Amino acid sequence: MSSAKRPGTPGPGSHVADSHDLIRVHGARENNLKDVSVDIPKRRLTVFTGVSGSGKSSLVFNTIAAESQRLINETYSAFVQGFMPTLARPEVDVLDGLTTAIIVDQQRMGADPRSTVGTATDVNAMLRILFSRLGEPRIGPPSAYSFNTASVRASGAITVERGNKKAVRATFERTGGMCTHCEGRGTVSDIDLTQLYDDSKSLAEGAFTIPGWKSDSQWTVQVYAQSGFVDPDKPIREYTEKELRDFLYGEPVKVKVNGVNLTYEGLIPKIQKSFLSKDKEAMQPHIRAFVERAVTFTTCPECEGTRLSEGARSSKIKKISIADACAMEIRDLAEWVRDLTEPSVAPLLTALRDTLDSFVEIGLGYLSLDRPAGTLSGGEAQRVKMIRHLGSSLTDTTYVFDEPTVGLHPHDIQRMNDLLLRLRDKGNTVLVVEHKPEAIAIADHVVDLGPGAGTAGGTVCFEGTVEELRAADTVTGRHLDDRAVLKESVRKPAGALEIRDARTHNLQGVDVDVPLGVLCVVTGVAGSGKSSLIHGSVPAGADVVSVDQSPIKGSRRSNPATYTGLLDPIRKAFAKANGVKPALFSANSEGACPTCNGAGVIYTDLAMMAGVATPCEDCEGKRFQPAVLEYRFGGRDISEVLAMSVDQAEEFFGAGEARTPAAHKILQRLSDVGLGYLTLGQPLTTLSGGERQRLKLATHMGEKGGVYVLDEPTTGLHLADVEQLLGLLDRLVDAGKSVIVIEHHQAVMAHADWIIDLGPGAGHDGGRVVFEGTPGDLVADRSTLTGEHLAAYVGA
Repeated sequence: MSSAKRPGTPGPGSHVADSHDLIRVHGARENNLKDVSVDIPKRRLTVFTGVSGSGKSSLVFNTIAAESQRLINETYSAFVQGFMPTLARPEVDVLDGLTTAIIVDQQRMGADPRSTVGTATDVNAMLRILFSRLGEPRIGPPSAYSFNTASVRASGAITVERGNKKAVRATFERTGGMCTHCEGRGTVSDIDLTQLYDDSKSLAEGAFTIPGWKSDSQWTVQVYAQSGFVDPDKPIREYTEKELRDFLYGEPVKVKVNGVNLTYEGLIPKIQKSFLSKDKEAMQPHIRAFVERAVTFTTCPECEGTRLSEGARSSKIKKISIADACAMEIRDLAEWVRDLTEPSVAPLLTALRDTLDSFVEIGLGYLSLDRPAGTLSGGEAQRVKMIRHLGSSLTDTTYVFDEPTVGLHPHDIQRMNDLLLRLRDKGNTVLVVEHKPEAIAIADHVVDLGPGAGTAGGTVCFEGTVEELRAADTVTGRHLDDRAVLKESVRKPAGALEIRDARTHNLQGVDVDVPLGVLCVVTGVAGSGKSSLIHGSVPAGADVVSVDQSPIKGSRRSNPATYTGLLDPIRKAFAKANGVKPALFSANSEGACPTCNGAGVIYTDLAMMAGVATPCEDCEGKRFQPAVLEYRFGGRDISEVLAMSVDQAEEFFGAGEARTPAAHKILQRLSDVGLGYLTLGQPLTTLSGGERQRLKLATHMGEKGGVYVLDEPTTGLHLADVEQLLGLLDRLVDAGKSVIVIEHHQAVMAHADWIIDLGPGAGHDGGRVVFEGTPGDLVADRSTLTGEHLAAYVGA
């Protein structure tokens, strides 16, 4: 393996401290890494490349960054460590020359309803202090301007246990800025009762329209019918006021149903507990559709969506309240703050200006501080996290980035490159996991992993400069200069989806016809209104399948077989062949090994030390009871099937005695999106970002819909995989589907039949359609930023 030496290595007369200019990794075996050894130069920008699933994140995040964080955590006292996440030492022989690692990943920011761009970046905290000092009228301390803080008043006697105990009277008061009606959320939820039942019918006639609630046999329905609170034979619309109140809002009480003690509670709290408290992503499609129909969110009428109390909204600086300030685009807010000159808060104003200017510099000036954090895309979230590091005085730090160009228009990538180079030039080590050629081009050093994905990857194929990579015979080297060509002929649309006067977020009354029956790409700079146009205007009806950027949920018990629903037909096939129950073939149900509860490993919690996971001795990590493993289907037991790769399983279930069409269909979809190398039982927690995105795409492809809406499907995809994705999109269109793709990747634009370009800028400078037509017309026109970059990409 080549050893990358940093230029300027100290000579014989230099100080010995200057010789530590490499991060040395030897024998890394995390996830699929196969004894990887690599030397990474410090104070340089190193880019890690390779196909999705080749081991980039395992090396950079799970090995180098994880060990750095673990060593820093160990410097704290055991008491403090008890409050911190416990990290196990990575599987590696030697890790030398580490520095403090700051991770800037693509994890979506917390989707807590009270989390906003302002609270996530501490700008709101600075504004609250500013308004508490300068706002007129004065209403109280900074907490009086916080929508996360409720006003509290209390008085009474308290006992002071000091010397002679005595009761003293005390009063307590705290002024908060939370709107009492929506509790700081800005929206209020309302359940549409017409989606829960048909009020012209009685319970006995099957009034409930909730999925899975059948009148004749369902226990939940019987609880209502036999509770004694309502007449089961009377239509719901004829209920008395008391009956309706008990039916909808009754407190939990014990009732006897067919001699069994059960709990009765009103329909509204029952629905809230049964459906609304669960993660929508984890629901089955028909349940998710029901929840989306039944629950409506409307802007809070009292605070008008600002989340703040009337007092907080009444206090102003130069006719601007804190609610007005948070609703402004950040670039406008930066100008407003720049005009404030008050010596008493000068340090605060300087810090606030610097932070707001960082937003603008990083290309997020179009956001507002009241934007909910959960609505940011992965790329926006990553750039928001970068903001606190831009002005940092720290040097000799390792910054670790996970595809920082995700969600960026080609026009914005140069700006991101400049920021990465600036961090390096301050004397920091910058490690970047990346697929885009424009970002790879600025690297001082490149480490290419592969050659394939999963078990076919996990080795270092190349180390060196970008020029050397171009000449190297690796997958990345061969595809680095790939450029898509414009299609010679484009498909003709079979109709159009008319969007009229669209005004979601920054859209400025957009009128556009989205062609159907073709591959339509919606593009434009980040923040131009692409997602607002498509997600806000294309009705999410039964005929629309939407694959957005929200991350897939899954614990270490979840795997591709459970997530895609593949395990259901497999369990049924095993059960039918052996004359037993399907539940026996689930490691989360009756067939689970009783010792490890189907986990395959025994977890031992060691408080502030990293927990230890040891393979279960009884099932030897197979997760099932020995009796279950005696049942066979096609000559294999269930644990052997879950150990197969998708490609092996596709062959196994495709023909012969194990032929199972339902399972084979799902496996084909997984293979179509390039996941043929994944094993069926591989925990979801071990999948890379690109693999998760494609797994989600494969799952949604099984849904019946005429229109597919895909939001940046190239996220996490290697250059070599983009070609396969384009083939998949073509197959969808050729099968009679309409495909609408929100995308920045020029290869996808060049492959489109029709392009809708939004802009010309971001925020209030965007929100308009600046071009509609074929990719060829866009390149010939060169009238927009997208046109210029696409023309350069295809070499026109």
